[in-house]
Amino acid sequence: MDSGDDPDASDGQRKKKRYHRHTPRQIQQLEAMFKECPHPDEKQRMQLSRDLGLEPRQIKFWFQNRRTQMKAQHERADNCALRAENDKIRCENIAMREALKNVICPTCGGPPVTEDSYFDEQKLRLENARLKEELDRVSSMASKYLGRPITQLPPVQPVPISSLDLSVGGFGNLALGPSLDLDLLTGSSSALPFPFSTAVSDIEKPIMADMATNAMEELIRLLQTDEPLWTKPGGDGREILNLETYNRIFPKVRQQFKNPDIHMEASRDSGLVFMNAVALVDLFMDSSKWAEFFPTIVSKARTLEVLAAGMAGSRSGSLLMMYEEMQVLSPVVPTREFYFLRYCQQMEQGLWAIADVSVDLSRGNQFVPPYRSRRLPSGCLIQDMPNGYSKVTWVEHTEIEEKTPTHRLYRDLVNSGAAFGAQRWLGTLQRMCERFACLMAAGTSSRDLGGVIPSPEGKRSMMKLSQRMINNFCSSLSASAGNRWTTLSGLDDVGVRVTVHKSTDPGQPNGVVLSAATSIWLPISSERVFSFLKDERTRAQWDVLSSGNSVQEVACVINGSHPGNRISLLRALNASQNNMLILQESCTDASGSLVVYAPIDLPAINIVMSGEDPSYIPLLPSGFTILPDGRPGGGGGATTSSNPMGGSSGSLITVAFQILVSSLPSAKLNVESVTTVNNLISTTVQQIKAALNCGSG
Repeated sequence: MDSGDDPDASDGQRKKKRYHRHTPRQIQQLEAMFKECPHPDEKQRMQLSRDLGLEPRQIKFWFQNRRTQMKAQHERADNCALRAENDKIRCENIAMREALKNVICPTCGGPPVTEDSYFDEQKLRLENARLKEELDRVSSMASKYLGRPITQLPPVQPVPISSLDLSVGGFGNLALGPSLDLDLLTGSSSALPFPFSTAVSDIEKPIMADMATNAMEELIRLLQTDEPLWTKPGGDGREILNLETYNRIFPKVRQQFKNPDIHMEASRDSGLVFMNAVALVDLFMDSSKWAEFFPTIVSKARTLEVLAAGMAGSRSGSLLMMYEEMQVLSPVVPTREFYFLRYCQQMEQGLWAIADVSVDLSRGNQFVPPYRSRRLPSGCLIQDMPNGYSKVTWVEHTEIEEKTPTHRLYRDLVNSGAAFGAQRWLGTLQRMCERFACLMAAGTSSRDLGGVIPSPEGKRSMMKLSQRMINNFCSSLSASAGNRWTTLSGLDDVGVRVTVHKSTDPGQPNGVVLSAATSIWLPISSERVFSFLKDERTRAQWDVLSSGNSVQEVACVINGSHPGNRISLLRALNASQNNMLILQESCTDASGSLVVYAPIDLPAINIVMSGEDPSYIPLLPSGFTILPDGRPGGGGGATTSSNPMGGSSGSLITVAFQILVSSLPSAKLNVESVTTVNNLISTTVQQIKAALNCGSG
């Protein structure tokens, strides 16, 4: 009989094809078991069969289907992730190809050299520098032994440096001076400031010790003698050396005909400093701490040789040979370099003296450039006072040869002696000691408006990050040989000056950084300009990048007795980038003021506020330096605690920006970047003048 005619067989087939739907309770228990054990054994399946009223085969099939479903889900997720990564790589590849199509050689206008030839050129440069250093060292040794300079070799012609002539290519109305140096090698000439030997022979050491002893004796008399050696001719309270009296007390062998390009600067100042004498002495005798404490004045410092280590466990008797480069924070003021001896002596309990005097390293060494500028006996007397204070009396005494004329804007300030004088050194020391005391204080001494600074550790981390920001800003403004500035025509005869370098430091964004600055004179006091620029309520009046949006201070750290000495976290209101804040530090003392700021994102702020090391947080600071103009008869006001910059009628403002041109270290500068930063500075200056009613001139 045909099975199709059997009703019992038809009923059995219909039963096998019938779909069984599990109840919600059964599915819930099966899912719970699957999470614990995706592969149950026979005993577990039998237990589930009894609990759920299902056959063991049904349990087995359900788990097989569930495992297959889970595997398919994972594969789909992996495929989506891989597809997204593939799309991202494809887009980057397309962008790189398009960028390579537009790259041209800045020298010849043709296609760029290959990567291999680029690195071959860099190897040749490094080898050339190494051989030149070796030649200089050997020649220096030979000249010492021969007693006369060896025959001068013909100069080696340098390898042509890749540069970009910005006067072509539709640059508009910007006319350039020398072309920007775009040879972005790691390091710069400043990395090797001593291509000659600075070793001191055993014969020279007693001579230098005698020089240091004589300098200390002269310094003590300069520190302890008042009128008629020191006078106060002006109304600003500054002490000036009476040269006639000085020459009578300290007769020296002098040239009959004085070089007209050499002039003398001498000043003295004294005040209380919030740091004990031993700590101050350690600061003075450590070149790294010295440069860290005076970033606004010292652009470079290095200990060349320790000639005497001093008494055991003390700095007394220590004699160092040092190198120092001093700066005014503007690219139009030449730096000053000194090779000098620094001698430390403890006069009595709690009383220390530190004397500096220049040493001539050019004698008998033709490779050392002759320095006619020299530091005459200078230094300070440090006396311990109660409650952790010290009384510091400071003397600066130099003979300066003006190799590069100072720009007319800063001529009055420099010629008055205030730019590098004792008042500037002491005022900076007082401010930095207050800052250091705030850094080490146990309390937070902060105003926290939104729970941003949760602990003293967070405050210290924020202060360290801000100090690094200040140091970076000051080094970017230096007129040192390492910063090769190019002048654009623009605002006035100062113009906008630009320089470019490759950033590889962990605390800076990697890539090509364009620095730009200009200096202007305003017919209003430095104090008023400082108050305007530091105030977050008036920031929208000058900050071009804020697009008119106001900012709010969400946290601040007070780091000095003057209310202007503070570190702030600012948040832009109604801004498109809500994940960005602005770190700003403003500081002021008798020598001038700074307002420096840098954008910082929220993840970096969280690292800082948790008290972690902020050394690797990238910062690219911009800002302002504000100095009194130094013009005689301006305001005549003395320096006070409420007006630390005196009563000068005018002020000198330097506006500086740093911009990351490209995150690729091998990238070249383009015309658009220079145009952008030139317009940025010009617009900022115009808005500052308009806000302060200084006109457009």
